[in-house]
Amino acid sequence: ISVPLVLNFHGYTSNSTAQMYYGDFRPIADTANFLVVHPMGTLDGSNQPYWNADWGGTVDDIGFTAALIDTLSIEYNINQERVYSTGMSNGGFMSYTLACSLSNRIAAIASVTGSMNITQTFNCNPQHPTPVMEIHGTADATVPYNGSAGVEPIADVLSYWVGFNNCNSTAIFNNVPNINTTDGCTAEHYVYKNGNNGVEVEHYKIINGEHTWPGAPVVTGITNYDFNASEKIWQFFAQYDINGKINSTDINKIEPNQTFNLYPNPTNGELNILSDTKIEKLEIFDVNGRILREFNNSSSIVISELENGIYWLKIYSEGKNEVKKIIKN
Repeated sequence: ISVPLVLNFHGYTSNSTAQMYYGDFRPIADTANFLVVHPMGTLDGSNQPYWNADWGGTVDDIGFTAALIDTLSIEYNINQERVYSTGMSNGGFMSYTLACSLSNRIAAIASVTGSMNITQTFNCNPQHPTPVMEIHGTADATVPYNGSAGVEPIADVLSYWVGFNNCNSTAIFNNVPNINTTDGCTAEHYVYKNGNNGVEVEHYKIINGEHTWPGAPVVTGITNYDFNASEKIWQFFAQYDINGKINSTDINKIEPNQTFNLYPNPTNGELNILSDTKIEKLEIFDVNGRILREFNNSSSIVISELENGIYWLKIYSEGKNEVKKIIKN
């Protein structure tokens, strides 16, 4: 079964091992069944590890990332439509660089304490609607929330992607419950909905938060502990593949004269699919858009090992794909 890939890029002066522990996705990857990879940058003129996120110079980190995905795909069965990029600080800048310049390989991105270079917003060339999440503290002195020389303010970064994706220009706003009252900061959540292909732009604004990863295992400055950034990032990624929202866009395309019929539905185990065309592949997703099972060339499947609940079955057949809701009881 093919699995998603999350690239997790370290910050400037940091390294792949430090990022693995600091912005940790490993327990989530074990549960949700995806690969997480921590690339290592090259050294700059000051002998510090960095990513060339459109800073000029000769280091080709876009080509490196493309080659990395290719190499990983030889070793592992990676779902090429579900490759995501995230990172801290310079790693967040790198994620935006990939969304702009390696868009054909990257389904969605999330930046923590990163931003975009001002030149990037003019040169960015995404190939598809791109879900974007930005997590950023208002007291970040390294990558200031309101921008600095050559670096976009976070409001302008959000505005770029909201505009590119054709999302609603007004966000849905929620306060994140302040469950940790001693961390010195609070969090606000903004969601810009209804973009093309169902994509959304999300923003966690950490009021008084510094240059830190929410939920991190170590405190290196004012760090938010009202939510875990890694968990929120995966929940965000899990909704999308390179074609947009995994469930809703497909469901909206279902036509009244349905090609496929399922029985019995609800089911306690066996599920049969009646079709007037040859079924090539079946995929079962949970309600979070996480792929659980794949079946090839089968019109009868057994799902007795799944917990009771609601799932989505995506049916691939000759010239037609469709998504059906199934109930396991």
